[in-house]
Amino acid sequence: MSTDQRLHVTAPGDREIVMSRTFDAPAHLVFDALTTPDLLARWYGARGWRLVACSVDLRVGGRWRFVSHGPDDAEMAQSGTYREVERPSRLVYTEAFDDQSYPGETLIAHDLTELAATTTLTSTLRYATPEAREIVLRYPMTRGVGQAYDRLDAVLAGLAHPQKEHP
Repeated sequence: MSTDQRLHVTAPGDREIVMSRTFDAPAHLVFDALTTPDLLARWYGARGWRLVACSVDLRVGGRWRFVSHGPDDAEMAQSGTYREVERPSRLVYTEAFDDQSYPGETLIAHDLTELAATTTLTSTLRYATPEAREIVLRYPMTRGVGQAYDRLDAVLAGLAHPQKEHP
């Protein structure tokens, strides 16, 4: 399903999408990049998109909200509630977009597995209905996530190896 060799994407069952990618950074840095507004602003979003507002209340029951601007003055906003926060190995939260084109709330689980200072991030997205997942599969999600993860990779390289960071 994935065209990016670094991002592995599958669609098991009828409501899930699972994405996996390995980063050359320890799990605590990857976790921080997923949950710290200043770091999220540096990588979150596909090419041409930038995070312009980001609030994170990182605790079980805490809320988060992201607003991104993209090409042609497009705006996208999404928010949710944290269900599990186990730094640095697991993060689970709900997600809904303000202008959502599919029904229901999505449950997202990020599992981080570290081995020799590299971390595999496995994200399981569970949609409310099979129809919602099918709608999302028609989007260029894999491309967008791959582009965002390329940006994340660069941010993590700078955090893990500050002498290698390029402005």
